[in-house]
Amino acid sequence: MRRYWLLFAQTVTIALGLYVVVAALRPAWFERAPTQVGIGTPQHSVPVLQAPGGPTPGSYRDAASRAMPAVVNILTSKALREAHPLLKDPFFRRFFGDKTPPQEQMASLGSGVIVSGDGYILTNYHVVEGADEIEVGLADGRKAAASIVGTDPETDLAVIRIRENKLPVIALGDPGQARVGDVVLAIGNPFGVGQTVTLGIISALGRNNLHINHFENFIQTDAAINFGNSGGALVDTRGNLLGINSAIYSQTGGSVGIGFAIPVTTAKTVLDSIIKHGQVVRGWIGIESQDITPELAASFGLGRDKGAIIAGVVRGSPADRAGMRPGDILLSVQGKQVGNTNDMMNLIADLPPGDKAKMTVMRKNRETTLDVTVGRRPRQTP
Repeated sequence: MRRYWLLFAQTVTIALGLYVVVAALRPAWFERAPTQVGIGTPQHSVPVLQAPGGPTPGSYRDAASRAMPAVVNILTSKALREAHPLLKDPFFRRFFGDKTPPQEQMASLGSGVIVSGDGYILTNYHVVEGADEIEVGLADGRKAAASIVGTDPETDLAVIRIRENKLPVIALGDPGQARVGDVVLAIGNPFGVGQTVTLGIISALGRNNLHINHFENFIQTDAAINFGNSGGALVDTRGNLLGINSAIYSQTGGSVGIGFAIPVTTAKTVLDSIIKHGQVVRGWIGIESQDITPELAASFGLGRDKGAIIAGVVRGSPADRAGMRPGDILLSVQGKQVGNTNDMMNLIADLPPGDKAKMTVMRKNRETTLDVTVGRRPRQTP
C-alpha cells in the first residue's frame, strides 16, 4: 500500500511541475473562453471602448449636429415712421438746414429652417410680417438678404428665400409616426443669444381650438421655446424635421413647458403651394358651422354627438348651389368622416377648387348626399 501511495505522490508532483513550466512558457494554452448562459449571452463581458466620434449613450449630439446647420437666425426691420416729403426737398434743406428726423426702425428676431438647396426657408408669418428688410444668419457664419416668396396667415407660416450656394438642407420627418412621449429637440435663436438646442418630449398631438391660427393641428412639447425660437425646428432623435416651432402658452412671456409646433406635413403643403402659386390655394364651399355638443344633441334630439351643424350658408356659394341648408349636419366629405368643425375645415380646405366633391349631410334624421362644386377660399387678411 505504501508503494502505491509513493507512486501517486510522485505522479502528482511531476504533473504540477509540468503545469508550472508550461504555464510559464505557453500561458495562452490555459485561457478559458467565457462561459455561455442561455443563447449567445456571455457570463462575463469585456467593456467595449467607443472610437472617437462614435455614438454616446444618452446623448443626442448626432441629431443636433445633423439638424443645426439648416436652422437659421432671422433679423427683420420695419420702418415705423416715414419722413414728410417736404423734409426731403433739397431747397427746404438748403434754407432751413437738415431737419430730417431719423427714421425709426423696429427690429425683431426669429428663426427659420432651410428646406431646399434652392434657398427656400420656412418660418412663421409673424416673424416676417410687415418687414421691410430681412437678414438671414446661417450657422456657418454667412449672412444673406432674404425676400418673401409668400405667406399664409391662416397657418402662421411664411416662405422666404436667400441666394447662396452650398446650403445645408434639413431632412423632413413623418409626424404621423410620432407618439406622445417621444424625445424631441427644439432648435432656434432664443432672445438673440445664438443658436440653441433644448430637449423635451412630445406632450400631445393634434392640438386645436387654441385660437392661435385659423387652421390648427399642433404638436405640443415641453422642450423650452422662447422669444426668438419662432420659426425654428422641432426635430426627432435622428435630426429629422417634425414641425416648425410657432407659439407658447405663457403668462410671463417665458417658457413654462407648453410649446406648440406646426407639423411638417402642414408646412410642406403650404411650402409647395406658395412656390407653385405664390399663395396657398384651398377649397371653400361657403358655410358656417358649429360643433355638436352633448347638450345640443339632447336638445334637438339628434341622436349623435359627432359631425358639424351648418349654422349658415353664404348666398350664391357652392354649398348654396348644391342645396345645403342651415340646420343640416355635415357627416362626411369625400367619404371621410367629419368629427367636428376642425375636421370639416381641414377636409374642405384640402379639396382642389373646381372639382366636385360628395358630401353627406343629415337632414331631419335622413342622410342625403350632395355633389358640391368646390370653390376657391378667399385669401384671408390678418
